[in-house]
Amino acid sequence: MYQERPSLLRSAVVWQNTASRGHPVIPDGCMDLVWTPGRLLVAGPDTRAKTSGAPTGTPYAGVRFAPGTAPALLGVPARELRDLRVEAGQLWGGAVARRLAERVDAAADPAAALEEIALHRAAAAPDGPAPLLGEVVRLLDAGRTVAAVADAVGLGARQLHRRSLDAFGYGPKTLARVLRLQRALGYVRDGMPYAAAALAAGCADQAHLARETRELAGTTLSAYAVSAKSWTPQPSGSSTTA
Repeated sequence: MYQERPSLLRSAVVWQNTASRGHPVIPDGCMDLVWTPGRLLVAGPDTRAKTSGAPTGTPYAGVRFAPGTAPALLGVPARELRDLRVEAGQLWGGAVARRLAERVDAAADPAAALEEIALHRAAAAPDGPAPLLGEVVRLLDAGRTVAAVADAVGLGARQLHRRSLDAFGYGPKTLARVLRLQRALGYVRDGMPYAAAALAAGCADQAHLARETRELAGTTLSAYAVSAKSWTPQPSGSSTTA
């Protein structure tokens, strides 16, 4: 069963889950630090839906970082992890990752132990995420165009694209699509009719939302609505599919 709570780390969420079949992990712009017994993983930003390949019942814990906040803490540009699940040892060294994984393995509360690791790395990071990145996310999530966002934050279009690749893993247009889809699917989960959900989220019409759902979430609107009745949307790190 999926559970989450706000993290002590700003703009992060701590979650726990067990692997199950048939529930897709839908792109959300986030990155995660993930524990499963004996392993620490970093889940990069997704551009397409994934499903877990782990046996049903496998426990997971994670810290999910808001878009743009993870690279400074993890020490790697988001573009290098796009659509990947990477062993933490590849980023921090095998000995360090093994020691941290063993610490979480032995903890009574793996999620809390993983959160401590994230807090420690955040404290040791030379620079935190630039405030400008949070403004980019806020404006895109409000439905502003990429050109309008670039003007609002004082960057040229190429500068914004370059900064977005490092911070979010993809350009601002893709991030805007991901955020818009998440808004729309939230309305669908709340029972809003598809056409109304599409317009409320900023899609041109229901057909536009249907295309975005197929391309990004790998499913249809009707199939998503049925499955959403029986499950809570999964965090990006709950799939270890590379």
